[in-house]
Amino acid sequence: MKIGFIGVGNMAQAMIQGLLNAKVSSEDIIVHSAHATNYEPFAKANGLKTAQTNLELTQMADMIVLAVEPSLYQQIIQEITGALTKAKILVSVLTGITLGQLNAAADMANLPIVRLMPNVNVKINQGMTAIVGNDAAQESALDQVQTVFEKLGSVTALPEQHFSTFVALAGSSPAFIYLFIDSLSRAGVKYGLSKQQATQIAAQAVKGSAQMVLESDKSPFDLIDQVSSPGGTTVAGLLAMEEHGLITSVIKGIDATIAKDRG
Repeated sequence: MKIGFIGVGNMAQAMIQGLLNAKVSSEDIIVHSAHATNYEPFAKANGLKTAQTNLELTQMADMIVLAVEPSLYQQIIQEITGALTKAKILVSVLTGITLGQLNAAADMANLPIVRLMPNVNVKINQGMTAIVGNDAAQESALDQVQTVFEKLGSVTALPEQHFSTFVALAGSSPAFIYLFIDSLSRAGVKYGLSKQQATQIAAQAVKGSAQMVLESDKSPFDLIDQVSSPGGTTVAGLLAMEEHGLITSVIKGIDATIAKDRG
């Protein structure tokens, strides 16, 4: 399957890097962007095929991934309509652009359209991606897209009305988690560790804790109890964090992210 990326910014490059990590041939990846100076060095370094126009890319690819600024989606779809057929799959990773809007812009019966919401961790094949398709994408097309993106991590089918929540929990949360890791690291520096050493310790602790949640049959709160001795240091730290509103702050951050995504 030939996969074409229209737009080669940070998210597209993360997806492409994940595909290359998963041994997808660079010959099967085609790229084009209006910003040639931004993507041509990346394409050359990774042996990717390039197209001269969005229309040419669409003619060459079986799966066309829209990874441009959301405000450009109508313009891009108009450019490529002449090459779209029901044998191709149009995939959107555009935040806030619904299947209904994509269907209306394409104005083509039986065109499989799939909406994806990956997070940046697809770059290291540890991504979390939500997927939903229009009526024409059910079964075959949806399965094909899911098979490709499972190479980049976990994929979950999700009703479109929950995509804004997913954006907050999986799309934006890496930034929140980086902030938490950096906060732990700064605390380590306060007590004499180097920033590099403190960051490594904090990041590995977060990585291991996340893996424990995924592999355990216990809830995160039950796991907290397992590492919290009565009257101990962990309990003291947890109480201090909650006195300063950690849980409320996290939920408020999710609220703000969802509100922004919904416009």
